[in-house]
Amino acid sequence: MKQIAIFSFILLAFFSCKDEDTVENKILKIETNVIVERFDRAFANAKPEGLAELKTTFPFLFSKRIPDSLWIERMQDTNQLLLNKATHEKFGDFKDITNDLHALFQHLKYYNKTFAEPRVVTLTNFVKYREKLVVTDTVVVIAIDNYLGSDHEFYSGIQKYLSNNMKPSQIVVDLAQAYSEEQIFQLKRRTLLDEMIFFGKQLYFKDKMIPFKTDAEKIGYSEEQFDFAKANEDMVWTHFVEHEMLYDTNTSLPARFIADAPFSKFYLELDAQTPGRLGQYIGWQIVKSYMKNNEVSLKEMLQEDVVEIFNKSNYKPPK
Repeated sequence: MKQIAIFSFILLAFFSCKDEDTVENKILKIETNVIVERFDRAFANAKPEGLAELKTTFPFLFSKRIPDSLWIERMQDTNQLLLNKATHEKFGDFKDITNDLHALFQHLKYYNKTFAEPRVVTLTNFVKYREKLVVTDTVVVIAIDNYLGSDHEFYSGIQKYLSNNMKPSQIVVDLAQAYSEEQIFQLKRRTLLDEMIFFGKQLYFKDKMIPFKTDAEKIGYSEEQFDFAKANEDMVWTHFVEHEMLYDTNTSLPARFIADAPFSKFYLELDAQTPGRLGQYIGWQIVKSYMKNNEVSLKEMLQEDVVEIFNKSNYKPPK
């Protein structure tokens, strides 16, 4: 019987991979047109007399409350000039990022027939790292000075656990996350489980939209951090269950296990060895289990009730 079970598992895995390959082959054939408009380069090369033309081309980037004199002053600002140089040296023709965006938009089109490619514009924002992206139905704005590389000198005052993901490869990851937030429906996020499933939905969305990225990149971990989360999944889950945290509304729990942080806070000696956001990782595994064990579409899952997902997931961490 054991041999039959193993053989059945192998067959199931084989056909699952075949199905995924078929979907990806279909997605590769989807036509999409990605044109990245480099406002950062246009502004870097502009002269004061060319400001009016810039405002005509990119009207949504110029607030009426900001006088032209401030924009002209910014053209000569020392920090702006340094940003111009750094972004040009790092990104050049933006080809690799454009290829990532092309693949993301293909996947978005496959899973959402109403999706239309937005206008993609790059700029600099003096490293306001909490405002990396703006996404609307028609425009995507990317502040590329927030993706110069984890160890860039501009990030010396930023905590390492945040700057670790300020690198070019994370642009498409952050963009996929922004698109997921537009499609996830959740009435409330009061318990730790609510938060876990919300971010689990985000990460599963990334599984579908950016399968060309590693799981570590999707969640923003190093490979070592991801390996820790994977190896200690049972330990983390057991801790949550034994301490009755899942349905707890204590507002400290998301800060300890969901929010960006240098490590997760179990209040144990091993805390310093852990990556932050382990609650997100567990939520991801619950959503994966739910999708594996239920015949539902991606759209249905994104809008499904948290308790429904949890109860029907049959989630059991590997021992």
